[in-house]
Amino acid sequence: MYSLTVRDHMMIAHSFRGEIFGPAQALHGATYVVDVTFERPQLDDDDLIVDIGLASTVLKEVLAEFNMKNLDDLDALQGRNTTTEFMARQVFDRMAAAIKSGRLGTTGEGLTGMKVTLGESHIAWASYHGSL
Repeated sequence: MYSLTVRDHMMIAHSFRGEIFGPAQALHGATYVVDVTFERPQLDDDDLIVDIGLASTVLKEVLAEFNMKNLDDLDALQGRNTTTEFMARQVFDRMAAAIKSGRLGTTGEGLTGMKVTLGESHIAWASYHGSL
């Protein structure tokens, strides 16, 4: 299986509900390093996994929905704890929709899997991995 990863980041604010979160129940900020790994079993006719430029552009567009925002204010996320794990899935779903709609061009057609990892610090990160 071949894989290729592109990286970007997003800065967000949010709060959590539930005593398990301790002081993180209060409004706080986070800067996530976002890695998206694209997978395919065979290289395309140009010996590519995916067009890196397109993948980077689409990732930046997906992250713009969240970047520099208070996630507590976004209608699409109401009622959820926007944990690192939860947000990895949110980015995955939006990237998968972009791939399905052809936003990665022909190189997106052969992708079979993707993994989204959000690093919230140098010691903690969470991922969501799935088939396309």
